[in-house]
Amino acid sequence: MPSLYDISLKRNDGTTGSLGDHRGDVVLVVNVASKCGLTPQYTGLEKLYQAKRGEGLTIVGMPANNFGGQEPGTDDEIKDFCSTNYDVHFPLYAKISVLGDDQHPLYASLTKAQPSAIGEGPMRERLKGYGVHPKNPTDVLWNFEKFLVDRQGDVVARFSPDVAADDPRLVSAIDAELAKKA
Repeated sequence: MPSLYDISLKRNDGTTGSLGDHRGDVVLVVNVASKCGLTPQYTGLEKLYQAKRGEGLTIVGMPANNFGGQEPGTDDEIKDFCSTNYDVHFPLYAKISVLGDDQHPLYASLTKAQPSAIGEGPMRERLKGYGVHPKNPTDVLWNFEKFLVDRQGDVVARFSPDVAADDPRLVSAIDAELAKKA
């Protein structure tokens, strides 16, 4: 299995990159969407990014349209939406698929490394109320699921979509990784 750093990603501006661009940082990978009930999480994510980027935290937004068509825009539209509505400065990548037959290799690696999420349960139950029943329990559940990657490129934690950026479980996990030297 290749390192997360070796998996090619297209940046929002069309250039090629990878998580290797953030080597040495603690990285929070988040699948994002512009038309989701959880979209206001952009505010908390940007606040977290601004508060901790000087310590070595990078947040990367991975737009995905896998859940209810809640990210229908083009990469340019997504960038404009994030900038205009949430003043997002953390890196955004091009839209990808986070599950299914066309799942991006990054998400195949992330979910294999961390098959279950912290905070799992309430969101899954809420989605059942809307008739959403994920087929595989290791799949990304919904928009705004978060994967925490340490400074060496290893996935160390996964958080349910409804675990917000200021949730003590997420913040303490990030702080623990930031305290470790590269």
